[in-house]
Amino acid sequence: MTDLSGTASPEQQLARFVVHHPAAAVPAEARATVRHIVRAVAGTALAGAGEDGIAALRSLLLERGGAPQATLLVYGDKLPAAAAAQFNATLCRALDFCDAMAPGPHLGAAVIPAALAAAELNGGCTGDDFVAALAIGAELVARFNLDESQYDGFDPTGICVPFGATAAVARLLGLDEAQTLHALALAFNRCGGSFQSHVDGSLGVRITQGWVAQAAVDCAQMARLGITGPQNFLAGSCGYGHLYGRDRLDADALVAGLGEQWHLQRVVFKQFPSCGVTQGVTALVLRLAAAHGLQADQVARAEVRLPPYAHRLVGQPFKLGGNPRVDAQFSAAWCVANALQRGRPQLRHFEPAAVADARLLPLVQRVAVVADAALDARGHTAVDLAITTTDGRLLRDGLDTAPGFPGAALGEDEHRARFDDCLAYADAAAPRALSPAKKTALRAALDDLASLPDARQLAALLVP
Repeated sequence: MTDLSGTASPEQQLARFVVHHPAAAVPAEARATVRHIVRAVAGTALAGAGEDGIAALRSLLLERGGAPQATLLVYGDKLPAAAAAQFNATLCRALDFCDAMAPGPHLGAAVIPAALAAAELNGGCTGDDFVAALAIGAELVARFNLDESQYDGFDPTGICVPFGATAAVARLLGLDEAQTLHALALAFNRCGGSFQSHVDGSLGVRITQGWVAQAAVDCAQMARLGITGPQNFLAGSCGYGHLYGRDRLDADALVAGLGEQWHLQRVVFKQFPSCGVTQGVTALVLRLAAAHGLQADQVARAEVRLPPYAHRLVGQPFKLGGNPRVDAQFSAAWCVANALQRGRPQLRHFEPAAVADARLLPLVQRVAVVADAALDARGHTAVDLAITTTDGRLLRDGLDTAPGFPGAALGEDEHRARFDDCLAYADAAAPRALSPAKKTALRAALDDLASLPDARQLAALLVP
């Protein structure tokens, strides 16, 4: 265990933890969480390769070119490490089915691509070192994560995830304490992003993910070359605690228990391929439908009540824009109608043609979504649902903790079902389908990441 005591500043304690915490001291529970994160991200990488914006971003990055340092997942091209991290993170977020954390940061889809790029840039690393770097990166995300009132419209992915992604890269590139501190400090200057991307159904959601991973590689490489950042980036008068923590963030509390108390178990794994705050809504619809034998054509109207933060993300009236998948993923009304009409949501339900299905849209219009501040006391994913049937029945149900969130964790079979849905979606597009032999090898690698002789094998297994 790393000794973080003494007079070291909070920033120095973070750097010391990133550099010196022994891989062997990462607990089994943290390793299990990392394994689930990597499986989730691997699946979404394969399944997301044909989504809007991915081919365009690849073309742009190939046009820019540069040293062939790291692999573009699925496609197999080689680009500079920062560009590969940017592309791969954008790809992994394209379906919004990767891991996350309340109230909104998506960590694995940036931390893993950044770490893979670093592993390739550094000539490889053992699977055990890779798992340790991911665990430490995820732990920093969990500690830098803020509450809803502190984010207040910022995209959490762009605010707290840069620190975790940069930490993983710094560790794998072998930066010392001083260099790691400056890498994290430079990452602080790259924090940004707005939830308006989600509200407006834009591709900016996934592009922000790519920028986070790109920044992580850039910041670590710059720090290794002696480029410095503000050493008081956490507790300084203009630091993270002031700008984003709204002067309510205790820097000492943020670093307390580093290496002894692990917070990354707060990671969320979605059961359904839509926004995290639609998970409880969808689960309630499926539960009510099963309990009452409810069919879509029996629904006269439905009302969903959400906390104001969730309502801001997914409560707007549904409308089809330029990115139907994103429109649907971030619409509680559409998710309710989809679950009523089609049952358990699958990735194929969010394809543009399925989103715009004329048989579904009238039902979407019969779903009202209401902001209810009283639900804040019940938690981030609290939701109440009321359905009025055509024969006059009023069906009600409520839920505080959505499936996949802490307190309602998915089982191993459910994690594998998520991954299988991604593989099936990828299989539907032959150029992106893995061979049976490669699927077998990938499953084996994901089951025992720490035993991989070289973590670069994972990138190779994700290229059909």
